[in-house]
Amino acid sequence: MIQLRDIHFGYGSQLIFNGLNLSIEPGDRLGLLGSNGCGKTTLCHIIMGLLRPKSGEVRILGETRTTESDFAEIRGRIGFLFQDSDDQLFCPTVIEDVAFGPLNMGQSPEEAKKTVAGTLKSLKLSGFEDRITYKLSGGEKRLVSLATVLAMNPEFLILDEPTTGLDEKTTDRLIENLKESSLGYMIISHDRDFVKRTANKLIHIKEGQMRAANLDGLEM
Repeated sequence: MIQLRDIHFGYGSQLIFNGLNLSIEPGDRLGLLGSNGCGKTTLCHIIMGLLRPKSGEVRILGETRTTESDFAEIRGRIGFLFQDSDDQLFCPTVIEDVAFGPLNMGQSPEEAKKTVAGTLKSLKLSGFEDRITYKLSGGEKRLVSLATVLAMNPEFLILDEPTTGLDEKTTDRLIENLKESSLGYMIISHDRDFVKRTANKLIHIKEGQMRAANLDGLEM
């Protein structure tokens, strides 16, 4: 599904990755852990082609990706939930935001409307269609952002701090959705309990490298 080989990346003189390697299989449910500033979000952006490594290979869905058109082809197939919901929501209403992806993938307006209804229902957001996006609470924005990702019927999910702004009840709802889904995913989260309940494999970024990890005694 995703393979990174010998990735080097930095911001100016600050080196973030120094020969990082990562391999993710389709059914993996991966928890990605690490301290602030270690490069967790940067890694997601490299996978999605929003940042380009200084050297190394990014191989997604069986092909090496180097150009913008290479990455554009996979962005509907790898669903990416941004850390900040305001980076994901840009339409006036919920229905417009969630329908945007399906419409751009060729669905008719009627098909997209059905997709929106089904996706919102799965997240217990039925009735939100006409809500004004910028008036939603932080937790509601988080769930609607996830709906925009799921509406595109991706093959794999990358979720960057998915529980931000969610209360305990809504977090439990999200966990239930992930467990019921057949999708593989990679989750970035500082919420150890959430990671423990959703991931079947853990890795830790430290000193620019990937290391296998467990939750017990892990240095965050």
